[in-house]
Amino acid sequence: MNPPAVAPLLRGARRIVVKVGSSLVTNEGRGLDEAAIGEWSRQLAALVHDEGDRREVVMVSSGAVVEGMKRLGWTTRPREGHELQAAAAVGQMGLAQMYETKLRENGLGSAQVLLTHGDLADRERYLNARSTLLTLLRMGVVPVINENDTVVNDEIKFGDNDTLGALVANLVEADALVILTDQKGLYTADPRRDPDARFVHEARAGDPALEVMAGGAGSSIGRGGMLTKILAARRAAGSGASTVIAWGREPDVLLRLVRGEAIGTLLVAQTAKTQARKQWIADHLQLRGAVLVDAGAAARLREDGKSLLPIGMTAVEGDFSRGDVIAIRDAHGAEIARGLANYASAEARLLCRRASSEFEAVLGYTAEPEMVHRDNLVLSARG
Repeated sequence: MNPPAVAPLLRGARRIVVKVGSSLVTNEGRGLDEAAIGEWSRQLAALVHDEGDRREVVMVSSGAVVEGMKRLGWTTRPREGHELQAAAAVGQMGLAQMYETKLRENGLGSAQVLLTHGDLADRERYLNARSTLLTLLRMGVVPVINENDTVVNDEIKFGDNDTLGALVANLVEADALVILTDQKGLYTADPRRDPDARFVHEARAGDPALEVMAGGAGSSIGRGGMLTKILAARRAAGSGASTVIAWGREPDVLLRLVRGEAIGTLLVAQTAKTQARKQWIADHLQLRGAVLVDAGAAARLREDGKSLLPIGMTAVEGDFSRGDVIAIRDAHGAEIARGLANYASAEARLLCRRASSEFEAVLGYTAEPEMVHRDNLVLSARG
């Protein structure tokens, strides 16, 4: 975890997702920081307009609830869900207006995109969102994305915009995720409490040791802490995107990063980009159900990259439909993979331990010989 010997990976990144937190886009909870948003807009314009080294950029921005609190005259963040949703609805108007104004002043078009996990959990909506974002990027428009706090509830919300930033990075197949925060980056311990804490310049995204180092939330304004950023970096790495965690007030931070300057903490992805379908499968935070498999089926999945056949299934959990994403667990309950189910849960229960030649006699028809085809299956990181 020493300073990097070579320039960070952002120098070669062509598509970048930038996430900024509430503590950066607001004046300590007193509404939006016009100067800060204007400064990031200037840097984004420089990246998009550079004829010799043009890049595509997506902005994931918090701040709607805080701006809504200001407009409603509230001095403390409400606890009730419907009040938070009301504040988000009011504040989202100001947030979108501020970005539109500042980006336009720098010669960039902008688009507001509000997402919930349901948009990414449904295959058709996922593809629609992806197509829209990629079209906007081709047009040189900067999408400004936020969680749709107006309609989310505890079952579908991302929980923090760090996670949202990682999922968007996977959605658009970004080369890098930049998380701008009110801290310089990651330390081996909380520097506010431990004078011996050392700064982490570079590490491997997904290293379990990073989660131990990360502390809790350091701001009363936002919902995320350093831990959510570490977990977001691990998620982004699943599709090959490296992550930088850096102080958002660092002068020209985005421009210096893409020039290869070592700023903040670089968390390097160890895997190459995966196909969009497998990104979508791996990114599911909520699964409809699971199937348990015997040791032989688990070995074929892990070691041989085979499809999951019903004959290797021992049990079915949950209530899911054909096309839903389900987990595949071994005899100990550990997730080894996830994928798209070819049969609904009720049918899958009937097919456990049966060969494909028996399907028609049991169901009256045969859709597919596999429960999950290998093209629609991705091994879990811990599997």
